[in-house]
Amino acid sequence: MLFSRNGQIASARLSVCDDWIRALPREKNQVFDCVVRRWETSYAIMSIALDDAFALRARGKLICARQQVCVSSNLSSRLAKALVAFCEVAAQRGRRIDNVPAVEPMRTEFFRSEAGQSAASWNNILHHVLFVGRFRFLHKLRLLASTIEEIQRQFAAAADDLSGALSHRPLDSWKALDCLHYDFNTCLREMEILVKSFLRALPAEQVEAFARELETPLAGPVKPLLDAWSRPASA
Repeated sequence: MLFSRNGQIASARLSVCDDWIRALPREKNQVFDCVVRRWETSYAIMSIALDDAFALRARGKLICARQQVCVSSNLSSRLAKALVAFCEVAAQRGRRIDNVPAVEPMRTEFFRSEAGQSAASWNNILHHVLFVGRFRFLHKLRLLASTIEEIQRQFAAAADDLSGALSHRPLDSWKALDCLHYDFNTCLREMEILVKSFLRALPAEQVEAFARELETPLAGPVKPLLDAWSRPASA
């Protein structure tokens, strides 16, 4: 047993760790694997493009480096949209299920950018104010979504400066890309823990509909995410 000044904190840590370690039922695990594999693939390709950009820059091939930065930015935008979509879908369903997964607050030391550290600090404060598990879960989803959007916005701005050769301080833009890429990775790891915990808490009869909302096929045709929002709340 873990002890702390607040027993609820120790209990939450045990629950989150247990949710992550334990295997999911087969159908839920299929959704988890599909979602995470897609996210990881997108992140890996984005990272390769960014690594290539830094390598080309180091060799003095600035035009090619800027082109790779543009590619990385486009890929990161797609991944950011997918991560935010999960937050929206999970929040919608999280309001209607009886049980919601326990969550831990984000930690400032896991972020390097001002946007990431500020979000983590705010999440930590509210986590200890919101004693109801559902509010903690929904707040973390909202904050992660807004943090991802802000990190992506700053990433795209730095990439645009470099790809268009518009930056008056290109070294700062390169440093910003490296820093924001690090924080993107931190958000992705937080999301992977959340999606597994959420799937564990999600009633079995809702798994297929949840998968469709994320455009994750289990069987049969997959409807677009926007179509899913038009279905009745009891779906």
